[in-house]
This record gives sequence, C-alpha cells and structure tokens, in this order.
Amino acid sequence: MAAIAQASPATREIRVAVLADCKGTLAEGFEPAIAGATTAFAQAARVGVGGAKLVFAEPSCGDGSPQTILRELDRLMVEQDADVLVGPASGDEAIAATKWARSHPGKTIVLGTAAAQEPTMQIARRNVFRYHGDAAQWNAGLGEYLYRKRGWRTAAVIADDYGPGWTAAAGFIADFCASGGTVAKRVFPALGTADYTSYVRQLPPPADVDGYFWAVGGGLEQASLAFELAHGALKAREHAGNGRVRGSFVSGSGVAPGLQTAPAGAYRKLMKKASPSIPAETSAAVDYYRAAGAVVEGLKRSKGRAGVALQVAMPRSKGDPYGRIRLDSRRQAIQDQWLLQVVGNGVKLVANVPGVDQAFGGVFGPRKLAPGRAFPPCVKRKLPWQGKLRVVRNGKVTNELVR
Repeated sequence: MAAIAQASPATREIRVAVLADCKGTLAEGFEPAIAGATTAFAQAARVGVGGAKLVFAEPSCGDGSPQTILRELDRLMVEQDADVLVGPASGDEAIAATKWARSHPGKTIVLGTAAAQEPTMQIARRNVFRYHGDAAQWNAGLGEYLYRKRGWRTAAVIADDYGPGWTAAAGFIADFCASGGTVAKRVFPALGTADYTSYVRQLPPPADVDGYFWAVGGGLEQASLAFELAHGALKAREHAGNGRVRGSFVSGSGVAPGLQTAPAGAYRKLMKKASPSIPAETSAAVDYYRAAGAVVEGLKRSKGRAGVALQVAMPRSKGDPYGRIRLDSRRQAIQDQWLLQVVGNGVKLVANVPGVDQAFGGVFGPRKLAPGRAFPPCVKRKLPWQGKLRVVRNGKVTNELVR
C-alpha cells in the first residue's frame, strides 16, 4: 500500500489504515481483505484524491478480540494519527471500534466485513459507516426459500455464541418464522469450541425437525463431525446456512458469485489483474473493496479533506459489483442479498432477495434488543421482500418469482 501512493503529485496527506484479522476464526480472510482494499485504493492513490495524497500504514492485524482492536485503534489512529480506518473484520471488534469512535469524532471508520448488528443500529456513531449488510441481512430470504422449496416447517439453529453468530441466527429465524415456520431449538456453542459433542446432543434428532440452520465459523468441520456421530450422515435437504453439504442452500453474505452483469464482470476482471491468486468473490475481498471504494468517493466529494468534512461527503448511494447500495439514516447499507446452492467444489446462484434493510421490516430497531440467544422471537409476519424473491438462472436474475 505504501508503494501505490508514492507517485502521487498531491501535497495534502490523508492517512489511511486497513485492519483485518490475521489470527482467530477469520484469519483466512486477511489476504482477500487487504487485496480488496488495495485494489480499490490503488488507482486513486497514484493520482491523489480531491487534491490529497493517500498515505498508508502497514496493514494491521486483528485476532477477533475487542481488546486487540482497541490497542490497534490507539496505535493507528492516535499514535500514527491516521484519519481513516477501513476495518475491522469481526463483529465484536466492530462493536468495540464503534464505541471508541464516540470519543474520537474526527476519525472516520468504514467497517470491513464485520457483521454484528450493533455498530450501525444500537450504537450508530456518525463517524462509522458500513457498506455491506450485517449477518441478519445476509440471511434474508433463506428461511422463506427453504419453507417454499424444501418444505421446511420446523427447524433447529446452531450458531456461534457471540455477536455475528447471534445476528446470523436472528436473520434466519426472523425470515423463516415470518413465512410460518417454527424454530424448535436454538443452540449456541462457545466461540473457540474444540469438541461440539455436548452442543450437538442438545439439537433435536432429524426425525423431529425438517432441518438445521448453521452459523458456525472456524469450528464448522468439528461441529459437522460431531453431528454425524450423534445423528448420522449430513443430508442436503436437512441443512442450510454456512455449511458445505453438497446440494444444501447457503447465504451469499452479500456476494453473488458468477452473477452475469457488467459491474460484476468488471469487478472480477479488476481483481484478477490486481491479485490473481486471491479469491475475488468472497465477503472479505468484496466488503473491503466496497469500504475502500466508498472512502475514495468520499474524499473526492470532500475535496481531499478528512474529519467531519469527509463524513458528510461519504456516499449515501453507490455502485457495486452486485447491485446499487444505499445507506439508511444510521449509515448502514440497504442492499440486495443472494441465495446459493453448494454444487461440486463451488456454489451456484439460485435466488435474488431485493432491497434488504437492517431493520428487517421492523423486526429490529435502535430501541429494540440486539440479536441474542433468545431474540428475536419466532413470529409470523410480513417482511418487505416476502414473496418477491426472484429466480437466478445461469447467473442472470429473471422475473420469475420463487414459488
């Protein structure tokens, strides 16, 4: 990143830091995150932005813990006086960073791939932005799809026992129950669990439910093995979420691999040229690309000024590889979501979920509880995208509704 800024003719400096996790459950996303941010910054950094030169700190490393992120924020934003942070990656890190932002109003934070709800809902500082959905938004439409296409009427949920896990589970539960489904059991393994046997045994057996929703991160392989030992082989019809059972349906996490549109094709081409060894269509790469691109747009509009001027100028609507993104009043993305099916060694697009907002049609709100072990309750209701899911065929969104 330091190298891409050296040719800038501009004189005013904007100091930028990028922070992603190189340790912990999200460590595999470190290189894609840095590649996504670097790709978005590269061209602007060479020529300057709004009359300012971008100066980059070395990419910083988190481990998923709030304690580490607070130390890094003080080091990068106070000691090194960075103006803008792109990151962090984890939801709990983002909660800590957003609280930190309250006492540093001149600093601007644009969240990486962090997916907990609180940063832009219950906390929502004016200097914190997020240009991708939270984990509840990512799972919008999945419950309805399983209700309609797989005939699920009862489900059990197993999710990591922290912010992103609760939020992912909350999105599925709200969506599935809105369609008329029932959640029989919610199980939340402690983060970092090595032996999932005791947690899997809390789940009802396959004879008692139609399926299981998974939101287990780094321990997914161990959890799946524990499930097979307790309940038999994993069957595609009975599992969804972030599992990798061939034939199962999963969330796209705001990414639509293989979408056949000009913006998606341009993004894939750009990433392949810039970082040919990096998987471009992962949430880490795409979300950091989105965040960095928004910073560039904001600096152009602010004429290269940081602080409050940049925060006012940050785009409230912007183009995206997978459809236009709009920000709500709390600076949180409203965006289309995507449903995928696991096939062979990859995934294929099966459905588009239009215009998913963070409030989920009133399920969530700044004065309501954040997603947790018992929230939200299972309630049948009308959601804005209900009945509007569109079939995706051969990478193209059709006008055919999912029935």
